[in-house]
Amino acid sequence: MKKMLLAAAVMTLSFNGYAAQDPQAVYDRACGVCHNGQIPTAPKKGDKAAWEPRLAKGTDALVQSVTNGLNAMPPRGLCMDCTAEDYQAVIKLMTE
Repeated sequence: MKKMLLAAAVMTLSFNGYAAQDPQAVYDRACGVCHNGQIPTAPKKGDKAAWEPRLAKGTDALVQSVTNGLNAMPPRGLCMDCTAEDYQAVIKLMTE
């Protein structure tokens, strides 16, 4: 029994730091509303030139901007159940 508990704990710890939600699904339901071109100040998914100055600030700063809101972007970027890891994964998806 102890071995099973230890194995479960190790597996749980190995998943920490990963997005709990599918980044594309989060983008489709929350981020794409603005980042698909509807809001001119929101950088489009895949627009490397638009994302470059934002990425220069660092991922932590971008996650902070999403969490707190920035300019026209509402707090949490319309994803109320996203974690910091989810935001990181979606930022990666949008900036590639």
